[in-house]
Amino acid sequence: MDMLWSGWGDPAKAAPLPDTVIGLLRDLLGVKPRSAEPVGLVEIAVAEGQLEPAAHHALAAAVGGEEYVRTDAETRIRHTRGKSTPDLLRIREGDTADAPAAVLLPAGHEEIVAVLRACAEHGLALVPFGGGTSVVGGLAPARGTFVALDLRRMDGLLALDPVSRTATLQPGLRAPQAEGLLAEHGFTLGHFPQSYEWATIGGFAATRSSGQASAGYGRFDEMVLGLTLATPEGTIDTGRAPRSAAGPDLRQLVLGSEGAFGVITAVTLRVRPVPQIRVYEGWRFASFEEGSAALRRLAQDGPRPTVLRLSDETETLIGLARPDAIGAADAPPAVGCTAIAGYEGTEEDTSYRRERAAAVLRECGGTPLGEEPGAHWAHGRYSAPYLRDALLDAGAFAETLETAAYWSRIPELYAAVRDALTTTLTKAGTPPLVMCHISHVYENGASLYFTVVSAQGEDPVAHWTPAKHAANEAILAAGGTITHHHGVGTDHRDWYVREAGPLAVDALRAVKRRLDPVGLLNPGVLLPLDD
Repeated sequence: MDMLWSGWGDPAKAAPLPDTVIGLLRDLLGVKPRSAEPVGLVEIAVAEGQLEPAAHHALAAAVGGEEYVRTDAETRIRHTRGKSTPDLLRIREGDTADAPAAVLLPAGHEEIVAVLRACAEHGLALVPFGGGTSVVGGLAPARGTFVALDLRRMDGLLALDPVSRTATLQPGLRAPQAEGLLAEHGFTLGHFPQSYEWATIGGFAATRSSGQASAGYGRFDEMVLGLTLATPEGTIDTGRAPRSAAGPDLRQLVLGSEGAFGVITAVTLRVRPVPQIRVYEGWRFASFEEGSAALRRLAQDGPRPTVLRLSDETETLIGLARPDAIGAADAPPAVGCTAIAGYEGTEEDTSYRRERAAAVLRECGGTPLGEEPGAHWAHGRYSAPYLRDALLDAGAFAETLETAAYWSRIPELYAAVRDALTTTLTKAGTPPLVMCHISHVYENGASLYFTVVSAQGEDPVAHWTPAKHAANEAILAAGGTITHHHGVGTDHRDWYVREAGPLAVDALRAVKRRLDPVGLLNPGVLLPLDD
């Protein structure tokens, strides 16, 4: 099944906001109902005949037949941009300026190599496309006619080594299907980001994804043991051992490269046994500062839960820690900050870690709330993107952004981003509600994930752009990284260049020129175009 073209996920799971929430948005933020309904899919026009006949023929030969080269309007619209709020607002208005000329569906590595040769020969840019869940402009190249390389046919489990506990997966495999295939052998990846239902293995690697259980299982890039990359200049295979001192680790060059250096065609990953038990519980702290200190204690000194996250006072009050219950009558207003701690593993290990962690959380001022808040969080852990769509339908603007920093910088970073968003949007006449939670913790720092809701203003995309830029500036000034797990894309590219520095960017450009001499791979994403 394809994702909803004008929003997130499964259309059957979409639900309108309760009247109480719509009233709150009107009274608190001045949100007004939309003046017109979004255009429908059948009403959207896309340019035709963008592929020359010779190019079309070469691409069809590369992927095994005409049926795997799609040029119909609906398929191209469904592969236009990603799922950021500006992406959705533009497509809802019928803007298809970034639609691919064709969508290709290769079946394997060699077909992708052939596609890259054909694109180079016919002057076509190419964008790898997994689940289409990018929220940073990662699917809209900056120049030329391009084709989207949809990897959905490459959705298999290629190898499983139960002794070494490794699995080799194809890039187009969606996360739920990957979990299903591994579970048949008693294993799990343990990677459950908010995009879990739709994102793919290749996309996780290409963007350095981080799942909600990263405290226990680690980030996706920590799970990757090996990669195969198809480039216009040939194939790169990395990772013949779990660790090596044989030169720089080329896996790290591919991870986070967002299709700019090549197309990931296989990923070898560390897997773990399916846990015997999963239990999630809630804790209450008087302040975000107090809760942050408690999370830092667990991250640094242990025992570390599998899931560990903390909502600030505003997010706790609004109830975004349980987005499936926003506006529900049985969700009374909360005070302080809510933390979620989750434990997965054997019954003995889970019980031991839970008991010891509870002692630390109590010592740090936490009040236990029992398993009910944890169960609500687990039930609604993938609901927030659907809530975003409902907010857009109601006439509100809703978007997210994230960053990370060392623990000592977290308070300054938190305040700086909140202030930048609030000041910029208030000056624009649309004062926002800014919420935040700590989404991932490490021994040395943490990630902050912000949610912003406001009225849309006259031009919602133009209304958001200065606020996003102000937040990006605040992140760099406060010592944060421009992105923790969403990737760079085009939205963060200019700030990534400043974060990395000119020499590092020149080195990456040299890599791209060697692997992709004509610049056909996702041009303008991750790195600026060559002058």
